Amino acid sequence: MPNSVVKAASLSKTFGKFEAVKNLSFEVREGECFGLLGPNGAGKSTLMGMLYGVNLRSGGSLGVFGLDPATQSRAIKKRLGVVTQDNALDDGLTVEENMLIYAAFMGVPAQERRKRVQELLEFMMLSHKKDGPIRFLSGGMKRRLVFVRALLGNPDLLILDEPTTGLDPAVRHLLWGKVRELRSRGKTILLTTHYMHEAEILCDRILVMNKGENVAEGSPAQLIEKFSPGFVAVFEKNTDSEKEKALAESMQLQVHEDSSGVYFRGNKFETLLDFQKQVGRIAAQLRPANLEDVFLKLTGQELNSDA
Repeated sequence: MPNSVVKAASLSKTFGKFEAVKNLSFEVREGECFGLLGPNGAGKSTLMGMLYGVNLRSGGSLGVFGLDPATQSRAIKKRLGVVTQDNALDDGLTVEENMLIYAAFMGVPAQERRKRVQELLEFMMLSHKKDGPIRFLSGGMKRRLVFVRALLGNPDLLILDEPTTGLDPAVRHLLWGKVRELRSRGKTILLTTHYMHEAEILCDRILVMNKGENVAEGSPAQLIEKFSPGFVAVFEKNTDSEKEKALAESMQLQVHEDSSGVYFRGNKFETLLDFQKQVGRIAAQLRPANLEDVFLKLTGQELNSDA
């Protein structure tokens, strides 16, 4: 069994009378990509703050590398690499100048800094921009450079906080490939994301939080099989939606509605084809159930970029 990099037991955090995190237990194992999902107010940011030692827990226990963030946050931070939501790069410097400064800040020995920066720029396919000013980089290049910065100290735990938000599909897929490569090299990764497909393809295990609690945990396949097996048809809302819902219930289909449409789920694909025929219109989507369906069922909410 791999060692635990992060381990929480009955963890709680209160702000006055408000319970932001409630009796939360989980662990992140060495060498895995662990996903943390939840809607607005789920407690994700509070939990992340406790990992860094910014928020002190109100109860329970929390260890990162076997250290207590409440008293040993400095030692923990030395072993972390964080891809933050904001790029926070110095536009007045070149790519290499930026990274050399961060390498010094991260404690990389002076004789190793330039080589380390060059290796990581090559890894993230940015070596050709080494002498270019930050302000001339595209949004995707800046995001890749934030990955370089996070990796400079060769961290034992890489935290990816919404790493692909706002990126076009080509850059997103490039970064997914790099994350997979880092995991294959043995890196432990903690990922927060609002892209369900991203979590589904990158994460070994996922923790779904809602209102400060652990509502589900497991591999993407386990969560889908447990909470939303089968197939899903997604229809746009129309004036006959209530009639369609009644028909769906008579056919033993589960129904969920949100701002994006009406979801009908059944165990058999053929049942959804029959339902589609009876309602007389074509579904916008007709597919196997996925992690997004699990999330909607567990939280009753869509997960968007504000989550």
